[in-house]
Amino acid sequence: MPLDIPLRKKIAAGEPAAGGWLTLPSTAIARTIASTANVSWVLIDGESHFFDLTNIIAASGASPLIRVPAEEVWLIKRALDAGAHGLMVPMANSVEIVRKVVQATKYPPIGIRGFGPMFTHATGALGGTYKASADNDLVIAVQIEHPQAVEEIELICQEGIDVAFIGPFDLSISMGVEFGGEEHEAAISKILAACKKHKKCAAIFCLNGEQAAKRFAQGFDMVSVTTDIDTLTDGFAGALSTATGKFAAGAKGYTTATN
Repeated sequence: MPLDIPLRKKIAAGEPAAGGWLTLPSTAIARTIASTANVSWVLIDGESHFFDLTNIIAASGASPLIRVPAEEVWLIKRALDAGAHGLMVPMANSVEIVRKVVQATKYPPIGIRGFGPMFTHATGALGGTYKASADNDLVIAVQIEHPQAVEEIELICQEGIDVAFIGPFDLSISMGVEFGGEEHEAAISKILAACKKHKKCAAIFCLNGEQAAKRFAQGFDMVSVTTDIDTLTDGFAGALSTATGKFAAGAKGYTTATN
């Protein structure tokens, strides 16, 4: 019996998969993002920020993904056993790293993942369907953010991954080129083309809706629309600007009442 993975369904249907990036350890924020219309995934960032694995339980309605800090087998196992619908591994800079990641996500005889999915509703279910379904249905994403990975992208796409997820900021830094410049965009286009050729999900990180719309139009399948912390700070800054702007423009002579 297949696992109920909203992101997997979107990918299989060839529909755009929009998601949100969770940097704050808040189940309330996870629920809010996951319940938003047309959100099919929520990324819980365990590389750059603090995170709490219980957030994945709150992310019902959208697929919870965990970005682990590195391609360590025990980190991958912990993320998947906690109930994640998939994971993302940063700095997948070579075929060798990607091969290690895939091995760590699959059960024997395909890979080396140990059985112990404590929070996947499969505890003790050695004779059940979770093992086979997990091998087929969990979403495995690797981040392409280094020139060596760009060079090896054709081979990387043949290593059993589901998603090649571009980290555009680290990619520009590691390449030593201008963000959004010709060389940077050429590398992004090369990754996108390889994904299309090998029928892999092409994904990229964006900071706002305008960037995300551009990437979807370009042909990307999976795009982060924004992060929780950017939404909070931008929303508050916008509201504050409106409030203080109106005060400055029309509130001369205003006095604060005292009790």
